[in-house]
Order: sequence, then structure tokens, then C-alpha cells
Amino acid sequence: MKNFEFYNPTRIVFGSGKVAELSRLVPADARVLVLYGGASAQKTGTLDEVKAALGDRAVLEFGGIEANPTYETLMRAVAQVRQEKIDFLLAVGGGSVIDGTKFVAAAANFDGEPWDILLKGGSQVTQALPFGTVLTLPATGSEMNSGAVVTRKATRTKLPFMSALVFPQFSVLDPTKTYTLPPQQIANGIVDAFVHTLEQYLTYPVQGLAQDRFAEGLLQTLVEIAPKALAEIPDYDSRANLMWSASLALNGLIGAGVPQDWATHMIGHELTALYGIDHARTLAIVLPPLLNVQRETKRAKLLQYAERVWAITDGSDAQRIDQVIERTRQFFESLGIKTRLSDYGLGPDAVDAVVAQLEAHDMTRLGEHQDVSPAVSRAILMAAL
Repeated sequence: MKNFEFYNPTRIVFGSGKVAELSRLVPADARVLVLYGGASAQKTGTLDEVKAALGDRAVLEFGGIEANPTYETLMRAVAQVRQEKIDFLLAVGGGSVIDGTKFVAAAANFDGEPWDILLKGGSQVTQALPFGTVLTLPATGSEMNSGAVVTRKATRTKLPFMSALVFPQFSVLDPTKTYTLPPQQIANGIVDAFVHTLEQYLTYPVQGLAQDRFAEGLLQTLVEIAPKALAEIPDYDSRANLMWSASLALNGLIGAGVPQDWATHMIGHELTALYGIDHARTLAIVLPPLLNVQRETKRAKLLQYAERVWAITDGSDAQRIDQVIERTRQFFESLGIKTRLSDYGLGPDAVDAVVAQLEAHDMTRLGEHQDVSPAVSRAILMAAL
């Protein structure tokens, strides 16, 4: 196992009716900016519930954060924070709203050009406004980690940043807030959590036995609950397990002391930035061919994944690896998520465009071995057609 330092200060307040706990979680004298996405927060009553819990505090709103939060929109929020002297942020939504709120928290008092936060990956962040979250869409794990991804619309650039200063102080996780989500968003959440787990698990063995078993348990849980989580009539236990699994998939625990990949995410980010494909769907497109192209460097863990998660034990090593890659693809397809570029109307020209963007953004040495070069990325994308 590798040396590591694990730190996660986020308080999780989990369960039905827990939005009311905002009354004790947010400082009584705070000037609060509530950030959210579209009209759903208002239509479902969640926004009114949040404001009721905040009571007599000074509360302002900022809506319109996109499904892939843009720098342009978030800078308007930064301007509002500065003008209104906001000292506490509250994200109400899914991972995109929370990611956007993290950027606003870091940029509000940033000494310099805020875009540098993204260009430098967060290394220049020295302070951030405190914030909390009310999670309404389980997927990204942003409610319990210190990372975010933001897109600059003008240049179609999607970049991540991380800073220990943008851990949420708290996150309220009420599974009933997922009841109004369309099946597409639940499916996206399952895939996002599943691939987050695989990015930290499907690398190479380092005797991180607990981390492996934790990861395998999350993967099995997601497979088990998927049918009920997608059912027309919401099932509380399935939604609760999805919500908690998504948080655990990317709160730092299963990735502590083990190598991590993230090439699927970096390639997927470019597909989203260029073509607007949902983030989770880009992961479902990229992951299966990536596993095939990288099957030799991932051989031991692919075989472990095949046996422990999917009970695939028959056949040669090569046959079992073939089976588990196809089983993974079939799982995504069973959720109603297409896994080929052609399913989204994209062909070889898109491959050229994505590889060019990877090169422009210095994403030229990806993966746990830093061996996913632009040529390897091209091979992955060509296999995804």
C-alpha cells in the first residue's frame, strides 16, 4: 500500500426531513447566498423548504447554474457575492451546482484572475468562503470531497481543480429529494458513482486490501440497487443506498493509498465540452474501450474485478477479461445509457477533435502509469465509434 494522508471534514446529515437541520448548521448571523440550477428546485418545493429552515437570516439567491457549470455564469455569482458582502454559500442541487459553488467560494476573494484557479488546478487557492450543500441528485460525490470541474464556454475548455479549502462544511442528504428526478438522471448517477469507483480500483495491485473490498462492495451495491432505483415508483431504501454509495465512491476513502487512473474522466470531459453529452454518458462511452486498450497493464485487477464483482471464473484470462468488459458495457446499456460515439451521432471527426483538445489542455500523459498518450486516447476513441 502507498503512503497516504486522508482528510475529510465534511459533516453528513442523512435522512428524510433533514433539510430542517439547516437552522442549526448555518451560522445564525450569516449572509447566505443560495445557489441552485434550474426551475426544479422551485417547482419541487425544495427551495422554499431551505429558505424556511434558514429562518430570519439574510438570504439571497443565485439560480441558473448549468448541468456543466460554466465559468461565465459562475463569475456572475462571484460578482453578487462581492457586491452583497455574502459570507456563507449554500448549494442546493446536484454535483454541478456544488462544483460551481466550490468555484465561487474559491474565487470570491481570490487575489488574481479567477480562471487561474482552473488553469493551476487549485494550487493557488489560499482562502475560500464557507459553504454547505443540500444534495438533490446523487452522482458526483462533490458533496463530500474537495474537487470540482468547471467549463469555460467561450473556449469549450473543461478543467478540474482541487483544494482542501473547498470541502463543504456540511452536506444534507435526504433521499426523498431524488423522487422527482427523471430516470435519465438516476441512471446517470449510477454510472457516475460506478465509474468513480472503478477509476480508483481498476489499476494495479498494491495490497490495499480494505480499499479493494470497499470498492467491490460499492460496485456490487450499485448493480444490486439499479433496477429498484430506476423503478417508476421511488423506493426509499434504493435511493438512500444510491445517495450514500455515490458519496462514498469519491470522498477519498477508497482511493487512499492506492493508484488512481482518471483517464476515462479526462477524455470524457472533452466530449462534454465539445458536444454537450451528459458527463456520465461520456464515461459509459470511454470506459469499455479504455479497459480493452489497457487490458495488459490492468490485467490483475480486471481479473479480480471479474471474479469478485461479476462472479466470472470460467475461461482463460483473456476470455474472462473480454467477458467482464462486455458485462460492464451491458450494465450501462441496461440503465438506458448508450455506449458508442455513433449512438450520439459522432464519427471519426469527433475523435480528431477530442484528441486535439486533450493535447491543447496538456492531457497527454494520463492514467495510473501516465502512459495514455494522445495516440492511446485516439485508439480508445476509435474503438468507441
